[in-house]
Amino acid sequence: MQDKEVLPAEERAIKCAAFALDKKALDVKILGIKRISSIADYLVLASGRSDKQVQAIADSVKQGMKPFDRPLDIEGLNEGRWVVIDFGDIIVHVFQEEVRRTYNLDELWERATRLEIPEEFLWEHKEK
Repeated sequence: MQDKEVLPAEERAIKCAAFALDKKALDVKILGIKRISSIADYLVLASGRSDKQVQAIADSVKQGMKPFDRPLDIEGLNEGRWVVIDFGDIIVHVFQEEVRRTYNLDELWERATRLEIPEEFLWEHKEK
């Protein structure tokens, strides 16, 4: 059995965001929620333009995190509209854009602190 590299939740949340961004995820945010909720320490929110992209983003996070963490549960992967990957202290939500707008978790968690994603992982403003 291979030992997992132990990283703090904050670093693992950044890795989740980086793996999502690797598949061109849109509007990726890391929200620190441990001061306002007991469900997790961090939420990672990301969007994709289609069910296939949402599935690819979720799979990238799941596969990329293997050396660091194993999901407790994954929901919605087959449909590709809203995938939830639960790592316990980190919950990753990957949405199709219209689903994200409908459920508006961004506003629901507006009191959460935003964790900056390192510039090296960002792609959206580099391609222009």
